[in-house]
Amino acid sequence: MKLWDKGYNIDDRIETFTTGRDRELDIELAPYDVQGSMAHANMLAKIGLLTTDENQKLLAELKNIASEIAEGKFTIQDGIEDVHSQVELLLTQRLGDVGKKIHLGRSRNDQVLVDLRLFFRARLTELSELASELISLLLDTAEQHQDVLIPGYTHMQIGMVSSFGMWFSGYAEALLDDMEYMLLTRRCINRNPLGTAAGYGSSIPLDRLQTTEELSFEGLCVNPINAQVGRGKTELMVANAISTMALSINKMAMDICMFSNENYGFLSLPKEFTTGSSIMPHKKNPDVFELIRAKCNTLISVPSQLSLMLSNLPSGYHRDFQLQKELIFPAIDTLEEILSLIIHCVPSMEIKPTQVYDEKYRYLFSVELVNQYVLEGMSFRDAYLKVGMQIEAGEFEPPQEINHTHIGSVGNLGLDLIRERLAKLK
Repeated sequence: MKLWDKGYNIDDRIETFTTGRDRELDIELAPYDVQGSMAHANMLAKIGLLTTDENQKLLAELKNIASEIAEGKFTIQDGIEDVHSQVELLLTQRLGDVGKKIHLGRSRNDQVLVDLRLFFRARLTELSELASELISLLLDTAEQHQDVLIPGYTHMQIGMVSSFGMWFSGYAEALLDDMEYMLLTRRCINRNPLGTAAGYGSSIPLDRLQTTEELSFEGLCVNPINAQVGRGKTELMVANAISTMALSINKMAMDICMFSNENYGFLSLPKEFTTGSSIMPHKKNPDVFELIRAKCNTLISVPSQLSLMLSNLPSGYHRDFQLQKELIFPAIDTLEEILSLIIHCVPSMEIKPTQVYDEKYRYLFSVELVNQYVLEGMSFRDAYLKVGMQIEAGEFEPPQEINHTHIGSVGNLGLDLIRERLAKLK
């Protein structure tokens, strides 16, 4: 069955190529297609194009299909192009002519737009909840290890004094930025395209405000052309939110790989979380974070791939859009898996006390001495020059105490401020 069937058969190779992975990927859209169809049926009944009895029959059967989806019994049959066709086929098989009325006033174009926006809204909510859990975990871990000093690096060279409290809470706040961007993306896409049909509206007197309210959208995609132009742009917005969070996680994973190296020795993973070597019996490799690092790199590339698919397309629908699902659906699954894995790993990390007063970290405290001179009345530039000359002459003696008090510093991490911001986003 094809919703556009006109009584002739399409070439088998062409059909296979144009259908692509739709049957596989559209399973994820199935519950949202049913949800959109129920709202559409209720609206058709309100404007008098379905009788109360017809609407009740459609709703009852759509609920049956929703149960089949939830139980894993729903499939898209061979020869059926997509989830929209499969749902309509089931309604027609089970309800006859009543089932044929469900497509009145809509197109597969606005069906898939609705399905995707409902799907993205739900998945962004799930990702944000996972991110929130990870942020809370990192803040708790930061508080637990706030007094464990470690070197801070710039250009991968020893820079200034840091701490594990600062390190954990730094990534917590970075992910909080990313989570806020993700929630903003969810809000931006939470608008109703149902009723825009093939991208130019319909002569049927549709009540688009009713479906907007029933589907809990914040408002309408008012203009049908804009709704259709939004196909691809919606995916790109979601991909950018995923990519931004992946960038933070990528850096965190790299730090963990580096910090667990014997030359740093700041932390270690339990042996159960590492892999070995076929030739070197001592090896305990942080493969999980190496793979997280690599997977994040693939996520960072998704917006660029989507942009290349979208560029140079005029307004209106184009089959090019179909391929975007092959990029964005797995990207969502990958980020979800990564967040869950980090939540699983962080509590098992062993944080090791670092000998920051070791000779190899001697110059870690040069800025501390500069600031000490400044607080004693010397100008910053003179203090900087004095300490620099001490270092060049081999006469530098690092201070044995640090005193950081401003918000965000080693001595005052401001964890409550970050927690307050997180609470406002939940």
